[in-house]
Parts: sequence; C-alpha cells; structure tokens
Amino acid sequence: MLLAAALLLLQTAPAPAAQTTACKATDASLPTALLGWVKPGDEFVPGKAVELDTIDAAALKGLPAGTKPGKAAMIGFKVETAGVYGVALDQGGWIDVLPGTEGGAALTSVKHGHGPECSTIRKIVRFDLKPGLYRLYVSGLPGAKVKAMLVSGE
Repeated sequence: MLLAAALLLLQTAPAPAAQTTACKATDASLPTALLGWVKPGDEFVPGKAVELDTIDAAALKGLPAGTKPGKAAMIGFKVETAGVYGVALDQGGWIDVLPGTEGGAALTSVKHGHGPECSTIRKIVRFDLKPGLYRLYVSGLPGAKVKAMLVSGE
C-alpha cells in the first residue's frame, strides 16, 4: 500500500523547472577580474588567458601524484603580491599548483567554483599564494588544447 502511494506521488509530482539561461552573447558580460579571458596573452600572468597545447599525461614530466589520465599541460608563472589567486579553465580537468621550479608537493586549494553564467569558463580553483615562482599542471583533459587564466583576487 505504501509503495503504491509513493509511486503515485512520484508520477504526479511536477517536473523540476528547467534551468535555462538565455545568453545573448557568450563571454560578453564577464566581471572586471575576468575580462582578460577574451584577450589571450603569451604569458601566464593575472588578467590574461593563455592557450596551452596538451600532451599525453604519461609523457609530461613532473606531474604531481593524483593527477588524472588523459591529456595534460604545464606552465610556469610568477606571483609578485601575496593573495588568493584563481586558475580558470575552459574545460573540466584537474588543477594542481606547485611551488618553485621543480619537485615539491601540490598546494591545497582554498576554494572551487564554476565560471560565470554565459561564459566559456568551466571552472575556477583558488589557491593562497605568496610571492615566488610556481608551476601550473592541468590534467584529465580531453582535447589537444586548454585555455587557462590566472585570476587575482576573490
């Protein structure tokens, strides 16, 4: 009896509202901190996106433990001012930031999130960084290229 009542309730329950956002133009209304997403640069610096070629993760030296299989990429960068920095990607993937130019353990992220609605930013992972040199490793990527951006501030 209870099972029949539960099935009846499930059949008559309204369907969840579809989450559709009408985007007039993709990447047209990015917040100030993300404006560089549409103006790629050559260096991985705050406020400029870069497009990186990917290779088979097994062939990329220095990948930290726990990276994901698939394609991967790496780029070095420098932080001048201490603060929370985000790494934005245009696709799903695993993001690791390591201090220095070789060796070391991946830093623990302090926040995870998605890009703004109506943007091509898939995810943003934030790290608390001090001045110095770092390496960004992204893995578990499906394609031959990945777009990435270093975002300063929350």
